Amino acid sequence: QVQLVESGGGSVQAGGSLRLSCEGSGNFYSGLFMGWFRQAPGKEREGVAVIDRAGTTTYADSVKGRFTVSRDNSKNTLYLQMHSLKPEDTAMYYCAASYSKMTLDRYPYSAWGQGTQVTVSS
Repeated sequence: QVQLVESGGGSVQAGGSLRLSCEGSGNFYSGLFMGWFRQAPGKEREGVAVIDRAGTTTYADSVKGRFTVSRDNSKNTLYLQMHSLKPEDTAMYYCAASYSKMTLDRYPYSAWGQGTQVTVSS
């Protein structure tokens, strides 16, 4: 069983930056496909950025050029660097792990963290 714990959320003004971290433990291993997802109140959970073991990435159109996903396999840690934050980025951010594929679709991801809140004020 994989355990994931996110950290780094907070409140910032529009235009600011935050860096989220997600530490894996348990049966976590570097071959897992990893992703960041977010969910705003009243909205569906959506994929933000995903990454495979080799560092290949995919981003949602809404965050391209502003967010960067990376991972340190030696530390079992996933990161999301967020710049030029907008009020519409406000959401609970979750990291997730998939054994099967790298996709922005949430359904292949079987392990989830508890989430970290990001709030962006205008």
